[in-house]
Amino acid sequence: MDFTDVKRRGLVMLGCGKMGSAMLEGWLAKGLPSGKVWVIDPHPSDWLSARGVHLNADLPADPAIALVAVKPQMMDDALPRLARYGGGGTLVISVAAGTPVATFEAAFGENTRVVRAMPNTPAAIGKGITAIIGNGASDADDMDLAAALLEAVGQVVRLETEDQIDAVTGVSGSGPAYVFYMIDALAAAARAEGLPDEMAMDLAKATVAGAGALAMAAGETPEQLRVNVTSPNGTTQAGLEVLMDPRTGLGPLMRATVTAAADRSRALKG
Repeated sequence: MDFTDVKRRGLVMLGCGKMGSAMLEGWLAKGLPSGKVWVIDPHPSDWLSARGVHLNADLPADPAIALVAVKPQMMDDALPRLARYGGGGTLVISVAAGTPVATFEAAFGENTRVVRAMPNTPAAIGKGITAIIGNGASDADDMDLAAALLEAVGQVVRLETEDQIDAVTGVSGSGPAYVFYMIDALAAAARAEGLPDEMAMDLAKATVAGAGALAMAAGETPEQLRVNVTSPNGTTQAGLEVLMDPRTGLGPLMRATVTAAADRSRALKG
């Protein structure tokens, strides 16, 4: 199965909020005909309504993909809408947070091909990173197709086991919120040093965004990039001595932060 097959047989989306809309926009830009997309969403956005897709209409008999993008608390009510695709030629892809593969196997049958995906919120602007894992019924072609579809909103990494989703949740799933808080904290520190509010926030946002873009584009490691801008006994070194303190610095704090989020992800499954 490849993207050509999706264009021929079609794609069904169960839910199309911000994440789903970002993916759909990417697929349409890559040439997926709007007439080959069926969307079930009780509260469609104006953007979605204007895309020319089949909206809350009768579903096709054998689509290539059924993508589940509803909130976990809506899953029990929503999944029966797609029950007809269980065990057939349709690949089920889930981007629903916190919902294990077993939930879909229980709803569709263990022989249904399922790929679970964990995207993050920057996917809404095409800058996300998504981790994927397939069930026993899925094969390499299914994983390749899922990756190709999800690359419409950013990078894709492939997990070895579903348990790794908890670590992914702690790092990239929850991670944007950590960075947003860091921006606020950096701006607050700038204000404390006497800069006006708007300038402090502009400096904080641009510094974090620029450093992230440089880290992605450079051939050097983040460690080497840090070394490159750290002059001996200079201002950066003075700041880093606080930030890199082995007991009270950012390293142990980030470890505790990611561990807490990953532990919570594990607990929610219980």
